[in-house]
Amino acid sequence: MGMTMTQKILANHAGLDHVNAGQLIEADLDLVLGNDITTPPAVKEFAKTGINEVFDRNKVAIVPDHFTPNKDIKSAEQCKMIREFARDKGIVNYFEQGEPGMGIEHVILPENGLVVPGAAIIGADSHTCTYGALGAFATGVGSTDMACAMATGKTWFRIPEAISFVLKNSLRSPVSGKDLILHIIGMIGVDGALYKSMEFSGEGVASLTMDDRFTIANMAIEAGAKNGIFPVDERTLDYISEYATERYDAGDYKVYEADDDAVYERVIEIDLAEVKLTVAFPHLPENAKVVGTFDRVNIDQAVIGSCTNGRVSDMREAARILKGKRVAKGVRCIILPGSQRVYLQCLREGLLEIFVEAGAVVSAPTCGPCLGGHMGILASGEKCVSTTNRNFVGRMGHVDSEVYLASPVVAAASAINGYICAPDK
Repeated sequence: MGMTMTQKILANHAGLDHVNAGQLIEADLDLVLGNDITTPPAVKEFAKTGINEVFDRNKVAIVPDHFTPNKDIKSAEQCKMIREFARDKGIVNYFEQGEPGMGIEHVILPENGLVVPGAAIIGADSHTCTYGALGAFATGVGSTDMACAMATGKTWFRIPEAISFVLKNSLRSPVSGKDLILHIIGMIGVDGALYKSMEFSGEGVASLTMDDRFTIANMAIEAGAKNGIFPVDERTLDYISEYATERYDAGDYKVYEADDDAVYERVIEIDLAEVKLTVAFPHLPENAKVVGTFDRVNIDQAVIGSCTNGRVSDMREAARILKGKRVAKGVRCIILPGSQRVYLQCLREGLLEIFVEAGAVVSAPTCGPCLGGHMGILASGEKCVSTTNRNFVGRMGHVDSEVYLASPVVAAASAINGYICAPDK
């Protein structure tokens, strides 16, 4: 009986020749991640272990990004705690707000060369599954698990069952990876891949950009998945050769391929050419509707950015729609580049000027409004179209507000018209 990509990576990191779905293992880790919300509890639990040093100063990453730039005293104290912990333990990959290479955790870790194919990564943030785009096993955990992993370099897993998504043909512009993942979640539901690995394959994968893949893997958790993972191809290797130069040149990574006789719980074929611009209605990502098939939805706010769609390609697409136009009167448009690198590239390409002239607000890289933290909180009754990843009740503010998930082109077009629409409108 063969193994999937995920199963092969976990078997290797557990020192085993073979694993089966449902098996419990203990695996060595290549990277342990935390942010300014999840790391403070982990620091307290770490202290209880009696261990003075983290297992590897180069394999722990701490990124203050959720409530930064600090929105209040409590968030400032949280960041102070993890800053001092990182300094005391000599953690190499601590990313202070504003530094080169800083930004939203799931954007900057790949940008800083910390993710390579075949790695086993955990993060105290549910969207750690983003890194599956690069052919790594990556999943979210709790703060206690993070603490123990920082101390030992290991954690336990139950080997997940898998669902195979076989992609055919290519997406038709302006349809993007965001539309594809919303389409998939609409098909299988928010628990359709519960504790399973979402494994993508097929000739259609080659047509997806790396940014498309990051977006799709990022939202695997919204289908309940343990992880999402893509095969390693030329696009993947080009990415790590650019961003993880030293590790690429040294061959410090391993490419895994699923066995031909790997066992999947389900095989779902998707014709990418048939995927359309899609919006997830409140209050679940599974409430997917094709743009143009629903009644007019007026909006109060548009958010473009986050760990899901805050990369430079997303900024370019938004700028393409907003250029020479104005955000509708009464609509707030907030744009959040995913990292300092992305921000600088936007500056160099003149995208920031386009955004400001269109009447948008451009923020420093931050998770901010995505989790209802700051920089775009919704009041009662307000509606927001957002490129973020969740639209639960109260996710972006008041429990009586509504969040509609969409791609950057739909969010930008909606900001101009004042209601959810396609860019051709």
